Amino acid sequence: MSQNNFNGTDEQERLLRECIEKHKSERGCLMPILHEAQNIYGYLPSEVQSIIAEELNIPLSEVYGVATFYAQFSLQPKGKHRVSVCLGTACYVKGSDKILAAVEKELRISCGECTPDGRFSIDSCRCVGACGLAPVMIVDDDVYGKMTPEQVHAVLEKYMQD
Repeated sequence: MSQNNFNGTDEQERLLRECIEKHKSERGCLMPILHEAQNIYGYLPSEVQSIIAEELNIPLSEVYGVATFYAQFSLQPKGKHRVSVCLGTACYVKGSDKILAAVEKELRISCGECTPDGRFSIDSCRCVGACGLAPVMIVDDDVYGKMTPEQVHAVLEKYMQD
């Protein structure tokens, strides 16, 4: 599952266990627990999945299966700044694959990864509803349209300062 060094705090574990206790008597409680766990930790490392499985008395494989089935869950940590490149049809046709390659080259990580310093992570997405601005790159909540590979460095530079 997770190949990262897990650095959860006692406070995070306390919040997780409170969340599990609050929801465990509800039918279909796994989804809300996973959502809250991801909000607490920023992702769902194997250690967190194990706690959830133990507390709910269900197989770890069931927790892992749900966590990997739904796209909103991540098994990898996310960076302080989240970079996402749209690979929907309109963006792809206009070269978003080249934008993604430029981001990967600039940050020296691949899509789905986080930089070692935890500052940036890269993901791809499908259609963000800004087809008229294709190709689109999003950093945190900022949308950058009509991107070119040559613009990637300047955009990311804005986020490297903080």
